[in-house]
Amino acid sequence: MSGRHSGRVGQRPGISALPNTLKLAARLAPRQLNDEISLAKLELKGKGKQLGIAGAFVGVALIFLSLLVIALVVAAILGLATVMPPWLAALVVAAAFLVIILIGALIAFRAFKGAMPLVPEKTIRGIKHDLGIVKEGTAFDASVLDPSSEAYKAAEAAKAAAAEKAKAEKAAKAEAHKAEQPPAPSEAELLRRLEQRREHLADVRDQLGVELDVKTQGKVLRDVAGQKLDDGRRFAADRIADFSEKVPAGLPERLAARWKELLVFAASATVAAVGLRKLFKK
Repeated sequence: MSGRHSGRVGQRPGISALPNTLKLAARLAPRQLNDEISLAKLELKGKGKQLGIAGAFVGVALIFLSLLVIALVVAAILGLATVMPPWLAALVVAAAFLVIILIGALIAFRAFKGAMPLVPEKTIRGIKHDLGIVKEGTAFDASVLDPSSEAYKAAEAAKAAAAEKAKAEKAAKAEAHKAEQPPAPSEAELLRRLEQRREHLADVRDQLGVELDVKTQGKVLRDVAGQKLDDGRRFAADRIADFSEKVPAGLPERLAARWKELLVFAASATVAAVGLRKLFKK
């Protein structure tokens, strides 16, 4: 057996076995983890059952403890009843309980008052200190963070004065704004405005209906187009008349009589221009 063990230790696997080993580890690790979690659940379940049983017995014990306290109270009352009336004995026991309750309440009140305010004061003071150093550097006075210092009182007084000044300015602005606003209209004025606005809305609605009517719009467009056409005709007639007035008398007749000569002159000029162009190209 020892030889087999020593043989396994001395054996060196090749590099080719590394991927298989990694795959095996990747496959076994999740299974092992799941089994561990399942085992932990079983253990917690068993412990939970044990705690439940223990809690049940603790509850029973508390019930009997309450009965014991009641029995002791009754015994105390009956014991005092041997030397005083029963009602007085019960009253004395109740007074003792009341004193115990008052003492406990006083201690709790003092402890609660000492814990107030329920904020991390040291942490807040440290943050304020850090912010002061960031803002002012070495010139920052840490005494302004101590409520008992004069610097703190002066800073608080300055803050209060600034707050009062801001409040007064806000009130003054509100008064000025209120003074600038016109007085509230009376009921009669409101009724008059409403009636005028209704009439205006009715006119707008009627005008909108007319504007959206296709026939009415077509008629308007036809009238506008006819008017524009008449204006164009009159403008053209006026221009022609002006041009006729500027043309010399007898010019059209002379042009009609000499159109052949003008045509020959134009042809000759064209031939001469073509010849000159060819000559210059050579």
